[in-house]
Order: sequence, then structure tokens, then C-alpha cells
Amino acid sequence: MLHLVKLCVGVDTIEEFFSELSEAEAADSSVSGRAPPWRFRHVTRQTPRRSGEILAGGSLYWVISGRILCRQRIVGLEPLRGEDGIERCAILLSREAWRTRPAPRRPFQGWRYLEAKDAPSDLGGGDSTEAEALPDDLLARLGDFGVL
Repeated sequence: MLHLVKLCVGVDTIEEFFSELSEAEAADSSVSGRAPPWRFRHVTRQTPRRSGEILAGGSLYWVISGRILCRQRIVGLEPLRGEDGIERCAILLSREAWRTRPAPRRPFQGWRYLEAKDAPSDLGGGDSTEAEALPDDLLARLGDFGVL
């Protein structure tokens, strides 16, 4: 299994991310009468060459303010031709998102592969349930120090 990691541009906090997620789901539900199976199609310029590994349970890990803070499961990859005629890739994402242990990330362009062994674990499972109750800024700082 293989994951992708991407900067979440225009979102500064995990609260903003989840607020936008809820708004997108509500808007899609009101238009179609039912919730779609993904939050949105995130369109990228490059199609992952290792798509088989990604579609075998991979997620898109979102970097928010310099840290991986959450992930969404990738449910599909579709070719997409833009209005300009250029081929792109639509990454279809689940409507659910899971908070992860904060993991610092330097800025980069596009997306990057993320090996399963290097992916931060989800919060809310195992011994991390107490950590989920901590304020987000404290969680992020503890992650910077390697405590989480």
C-alpha cells in the first residue's frame, strides 16, 4: 500500500479543514439529495504511476500549516482533460477524514508518495484517545518534538 501527501492550500487550521469538509458535504447533499461518496475531486497535473499501490487502500495525507494533520482515503483516480486540453488526474477522495498524529513537513509543490511505514498513525485509536482531547496547537508542538 502506498499513500500520497499534499499541501492543503488555503486552509490554516485543522478546524478550517473539517469545516470546509462539512460545508462541501452539505452543499453536495442539498443539490443531489444524497451525499456523494467523496468530498471532492482533487485535480493534479500528474497521474501517479504507482496507481495500483495507491488504490489498494492508500490515503491522501494533508499538510496544513507545515504539518501532516489528517488524511482522506483515496477511492479512485480518473483521467481528466482540462478546458485547455491538457490531461490531468482527478484524485477521488472519501467524504470521511481522519485526524493523524502531527508530522512536520517542509513545503513542496504537487504531491509526493508516502510509504505506509512513514505515514503518521491516526489519532483516536489505541493509546492516542487522550491526545485527541488536547488543543490542536499543543498537539502540533508535541508532534514537532516527537512526543506524539
